Amino acid sequence: MFDLQTEWWELPLRAVVIYSTLLVMVRVSGRRTVGQFTPFDLLVVMLLSESVSSSLNGGEESVTGGLLAAATLVALNVVVAFATSRSAGLQTLMEGRPVLVGRDGKIFGDVLKKHRVPVSDVEQALREADCEKAEMKFACLEADGQISILKDASSPPLDHVRDHR
Repeated sequence: MFDLQTEWWELPLRAVVIYSTLLVMVRVSGRRTVGQFTPFDLLVVMLLSESVSSSLNGGEESVTGGLLAAATLVALNVVVAFATSRSAGLQTLMEGRPVLVGRDGKIFGDVLKKHRVPVSDVEQALREADCEKAEMKFACLEADGQISILKDASSPPLDHVRDHR
């Protein structure tokens, strides 16, 4: 139950390789994968987990082996968080930068296509910000996949409450 079937160093090495590879794959797949899961995205993440589990543990079934692999993954996550919090360049490399997807009431369809974001997501963000398209000063796809809207300060506020006299 606690006796390792492999060398102790093999499990942390496997964890580093799998963690690093998956980190690159998720980063390359685009910011919407991380920011907002669709049912398809969730399914892909679950299947990714399942597909690498045997590579991660190398056939190791002991409690010690499982805990060693898990501790390595948690430690890697702490190291990455520490490093990105101290280096703006590394943070940009790991997380990306915000991207302007609209300005002055115009949505940039070509930019949305490049980042695989449907126009309907920007329209939803506009509704959530209680902002008409014409009132939009900036729309940004944030590094975490969220879309933030900044209203034009010179636009009068919308009058959503109508007098029905």
